Parts: sequence; structure tokens; C-alpha cells
Amino acid sequence: MKYNLRFLPEVEEDLFVGYSWYEEKISGLGEKFLQMFYDCTKDLPGNALIYKKVYGDFRRCFLRRFPYAVYFQIEEPQVVVFGLFHCARDPRSIRLKLTGREISNEIFQKEPWN
Repeated sequence: MKYNLRFLPEVEEDLFVGYSWYEEKISGLGEKFLQMFYDCTKDLPGNALIYKKVYGDFRRCFLRRFPYAVYFQIEEPQVVVFGLFHCARDPRSIRLKLTGREISNEIFQKEPWN
């Protein structure tokens, strides 16, 4: 099944933090980070079920080349991206952030930064 892809507004801030950190280290690296994020998320609508559940109904997809993971849920007929977090973060803090974010039809965004 192919799902619609949606992002919670908080994902934009998560993405900006990662982008800024990498861009500060090496010019252009932030752009590569963004590309890896978009490569990861563009695969979700058609392949969401291949990712196992890690916290309740949250599933996780790892970015290539960067120690980050995209956390999402399947909410028929949509895949909803809840967050983008560095893999070195305390799993309890990730779980708290994820459970504190709420779905609202008025706040869905199709893609951060577009």
C-alpha cells in the first residue's frame, strides 16, 4: 500500500538543528544531511511497513551517512513523521519528545522547508 507522507511542524526544527550543526562544521555538509533526510523520507510512503516498531506504534528509519533516525507512525492513509533525532541521544528523551508531539489535521506539512 502507498501512503500519503506528512510531517509534524516540529520536524522542521529538528531538521534545521541538524542542518545547522553540519553546515557549521563543513560548508555543504548540511546540504548532504538534508539530501539524506529527503532520501529516507521519500521511501516511507511505499515501504513504511518494512520498518519495525520501536516505541509503541512509532517506527524508525535511519539516515544513511549520518547518525540520525526519522521516527514515524502509520495513521491510515498517511505516514506521519514525528521527529528526527540524533542516535546518541538518550532513548528515554526521544520517547518523551515523541509522545509529547500530537497529530492535528490543521498542522500537517507536506515537506519541511518546501
